[in-house]
Amino acid sequence: MTYCVGLLLNEGIVLLSDTRTNAGLDNIATYRKMFIFEEPGERVIAIVTAGSLSVTQTAIAELREAIEDPEAGPDSSIMMAPTMLSVAEIVGDTLARVRQTVDDKLAAMRQGASASMIVAGQRKGGEMRMFLIYPEGNFIEATDDTPFLQIGEHKYGKPILDRVVRPETSLADAQKAVLLSMDSTLRSNLSVGMPLDLAVIHRDACRIDSQRRIEAGDADFARMSAAWSKALRDSFAKVKL
Repeated sequence: MTYCVGLLLNEGIVLLSDTRTNAGLDNIATYRKMFIFEEPGERVIAIVTAGSLSVTQTAIAELREAIEDPEAGPDSSIMMAPTMLSVAEIVGDTLARVRQTVDDKLAAMRQGASASMIVAGQRKGGEMRMFLIYPEGNFIEATDDTPFLQIGEHKYGKPILDRVVRPETSLADAQKAVLLSMDSTLRSNLSVGMPLDLAVIHRDACRIDSQRRIEAGDADFARMSAAWSKALRDSFAKVKL
């Protein structure tokens, strides 16, 4: 399994994903689940994925092939689509088609495959938007009322987002929020694991402003995790029945 989260804020977008993939307790591997497509200054699209690796890798490969196709057009290439809504539709159609193909192949073994994605970004002159793409290809959009989207093992990391994330949250605080959300998930679910991939996009920049991988044993992440644990213990002790 996995955990990915995206925040759509007044200042921009923050995305975080883990990299653990497991097919049983004795078959654990690391695979990137964050993919960036950009023409700096003109368009940036970030996609994070959760679910069946065969579905997500094939879908991403098909999206890349469509971009490179010399006959590509606005209906097939996410780098030529006129709006972020059109990008979400292309990604949704691709994901649904790939999922159905894999499902058909697995039907004889009475198995199935599922995957979901968060798609976020902006094109020059357009609005910054973020979508959660379901396995069937339909999607929902982040709004001012709910400025974050999650896929995968989301339940452990949701409480802190519910409490602290608002559209006016700064990008600095947003990065802290998603990292602590991930920390809670790492502590409670073995199917989510490091390294982590973090990306930040400033509004109207139309490019990735910062992107980094956080490895196991990262000193800053460990310090943040320890400080959060202490703060929770101290707050718990102060609460009166």
